Amino acid sequence: MKKLNSLFFMFSAIVIGFTSCIEGNDKPSTGTDPDTSNSILVSSNITSNTTWETGKTYVLGGRISVTSGNTLTIQPGVVVKGEVGSGSNATALIIARGAKIDAQGTATSPIIFTTVADEIKPGEIISPNLEPNLSGLWGGLIILGNAKGSFAGDVTEIQIEGIPPSDTNGLYGGTNDADNSGVLKYISIRHGGANIGEGNEINGLTLGAVGSGTVIENVEVIANQDDGIEWFGGAVNVKNALVWNAGDDGMDTDQAWAGTLDNFIVIAGSETDHTLEIDGPEGSAVAGHTVKNGSIKGNNVAELGDFRDGARGTFENIYFFGFADPATTDGRGDLSLSGDKTLATFAGGQLKFMNLQATLADGVSLTTVFKAGTADFATTVAAGANTVGANKAAFANWTWASAAGQLADFK
Repeated sequence: MKKLNSLFFMFSAIVIGFTSCIEGNDKPSTGTDPDTSNSILVSSNITSNTTWETGKTYVLGGRISVTSGNTLTIQPGVVVKGEVGSGSNATALIIARGAKIDAQGTATSPIIFTTVADEIKPGEIISPNLEPNLSGLWGGLIILGNAKGSFAGDVTEIQIEGIPPSDTNGLYGGTNDADNSGVLKYISIRHGGANIGEGNEINGLTLGAVGSGTVIENVEVIANQDDGIEWFGGAVNVKNALVWNAGDDGMDTDQAWAGTLDNFIVIAGSETDHTLEIDGPEGSAVAGHTVKNGSIKGNNVAELGDFRDGARGTFENIYFFGFADPATTDGRGDLSLSGDKTLATFAGGQLKFMNLQATLADGVSLTTVFKAGTADFATTVAAGANTVGANKAAFANWTWASAAGQLADFK
């Protein structure tokens, strides 16, 4: 765990009685969540239609699944907190195949997923006690569906990473690309990515074979120890997504995801590896996706992107700035095409780049940054002179990144 050892002092709060929950399988809490005035412990899977109510805090006491055929409704302003745990005890909220989540926050009342170490209460945006780079304190939000994916051996279903194989609620994949797993709007996910095994952490938002009938708009992920958002197959579209301080990759796509990411911001942190990691199909299905209208802020350690294993898709109207010179940092700060399979999809037109712009330090050439011919689709611009990129207004007011002034450098 990268940050967890320094956080144990935050769990010395005394046990205080919690309010009871009247729906689903939630039970009165006996936990140590700092916000004890109106908190409800969720200690078992959700096996009936359940509503989490505005003004309340819900504490995940473990790995909690909404099981097939049931809907979890989360009202605006709800705070969901995961208890600390790693390995098989890592906390997470899983929307299993056939289940739905209806989590529709608003621009004035977003829904926040965080850790019990966070003293934030309903109605607040900025944590009163945690820094925005503390990660690995709980798991994350996992949504699984019945859409297609490109899996090794051309099987139709597999187990999602981060969930033990013994838990069948972790299965994803199928044949219905129009599958509907519900709605996410105005969601902020923070301090997640608990480690369940060596090199195996949970993403902030995991989308496994999620279908196009699902609506995902206005999502922020902050300080996740693994990736911010990762797609595994499926056809879901995502609009207005922001990732800040990812511990591995900002946006990661796998297994022939076939949807669109439109209007996004990635702000690299001190441990971010790639702001974009794009992986190819693992089976014979070869669908591509579209990633467009994004602004990405780097640093001295992050890479713009790594396109691997026969990556496919269209990447357009993306602006990069703040990255290191790859010539002086062992390749950090570049956009690379890794392996013969990816070079072949690029040459064959299955991997496309359009209207990339970058602000580079003096003396840094496009070809040093954009490798393997991708510089032909990129231009340099002065700082703030970009004509492509994200519309940051979509993230104003309701995100921690906006409240913390992290969007000031974005046009």
